[in-house]
Amino acid sequence: MSQDGVGVDLETSLGYLLKEASSTLRAAMEDVLRPLGMTITHYSCLELLSQRPGLSNSELARGTFVTRQSMNVLLQALEREGDVTRPSEAPVGKVLPTRLTARGRRRLEQASAAVRSVEVRMLSGLTETEQAAARRILRSMIASLRGEPSRDGRGDASGVS
Repeated sequence: MSQDGVGVDLETSLGYLLKEASSTLRAAMEDVLRPLGMTITHYSCLELLSQRPGLSNSELARGTFVTRQSMNVLLQALEREGDVTRPSEAPVGKVLPTRLTARGRRRLEQASAAVRSVEVRMLSGLTETEQAAARRILRSMIASLRGEPSRDGRGDASGVS
């Protein structure tokens, strides 16, 4: 608890530690992506498209945690730079499916190696078992906050079966 008895003890608050870890991870990723001319959102967009070709602007925005408007601006820039292609007209409905170009794949390969190096550094003090436990715990926290069922088969996110 804080000094006045109200609030959160920042030394023991998991939420505060998660935010600090997130901010530190973000800064480390920015440091390795900047020399490649990329932002984290730029990299995340290319990574998503590599794993799920043809995603729409809205799907990419959700996956990279930005607004549709911000994603549209980024996609226009990536298209101008030659990293992605989108049809001029939607094949079905209004969705313009986006795909990586060969140039985009080459840039993603460099960025992925840089980001992997950050993750390796971040996890260097943990055993494989601890890393697996951390992933499970974080997934459980996310599911709980979203009000989703637990993915480990232990009932709903509240722990009630």
